[in-house]
Amino acid sequence: QVQLVESGGGLVQPGESLRLSCAASGFTFSAYAMCWYRQAPGKERELVANLNSAGGSTNYADSVKGRFTISRDNAKNTMYLQMNSLAPEDTAVYYCKVFAKNWWGQGTQVTVSS
Repeated sequence: QVQLVESGGGLVQPGESLRLSCAASGFTFSAYAMCWYRQAPGKERELVANLNSAGGSTNYADSVKGRFTISRDNAKNTMYLQMNSLAPEDTAVYYCKVFAKNWWGQGTQVTVSS
């Protein structure tokens, strides 16, 4: 069955960095575009970034552009989200998702606080 497992979340101070990982299994990872969503307390889930199946084409929400980088390693069936210059407003549960499918991971908490 399809599994998406996020890792790498945690508590960091403003200005610090984190790298999230999403390990995929149960489907042909290299055939699908992927994306990261996040959901902050009391807010709707929002699309943070997405990339195509080969990883050569990416898109970002304006709120993270220039600070976050989405990437993937199809040989490892893994997607990443490098998050730099983190700010308190980045605090959320981050989810990986297959872009065109309703396949979600369980989420990983990112908290940015001093």
